[in-house]
Amino acid sequence: MYYVAPAHPRADSQNGIIMADEDDEQNPDDAPEPEPRLFTLTEAERARKELEPFLVEAMDCRKKLAGLETDLTAVSARITMMGGVIVPYEKLATLRVEHQHLAETLKSSLNRILETGCLIKDLEVGLLDFPALINNEEVYLCWRLGEDRIRFYHRQDEGFAGRKPLDPRDLGPGDVVQ
Repeated sequence: MYYVAPAHPRADSQNGIIMADEDDEQNPDDAPEPEPRLFTLTEAERARKELEPFLVEAMDCRKKLAGLETDLTAVSARITMMGGVIVPYEKLATLRVEHQHLAETLKSSLNRILETGCLIKDLEVGLLDFPALINNEEVYLCWRLGEDRIRFYHRQDEGFAGRKPLDPRDLGPGDVVQ
């Protein structure tokens, strides 16, 4: 028995349905990445104020998720020790629902931050970078949760340790912001 290809390259010969052709689809990974947004100091400061609550929420969710994962591991260990005989279904279901809710909230908060073009550099301490141009060089305007405004920048090949004050009269990176 031989297979005869349908007349239309995407038609199913048995029921006449047009099928999606995998070759016609574009691979999203092949699409060129958009140019990163460059912020002015004013735009970065405005975005920082808007994004701060989302950053705090993401940091809080991350901490709670870590605790829940510890709880889920403990429940799993107890189930294994008991040979799977006694399973605390209600507790397990409650933990899983809470875990899912926190994970969705974390994802939403992170997406809200990232969609602005801002970069999350450290979620543990709340460190955000805003791509910018200073003297025709691409740099990051750098802000850490707890600082009252964006005061520092660093080159893109440097990290937090390479922060320099935007205003030389401003506090240096080692000084505590009051």
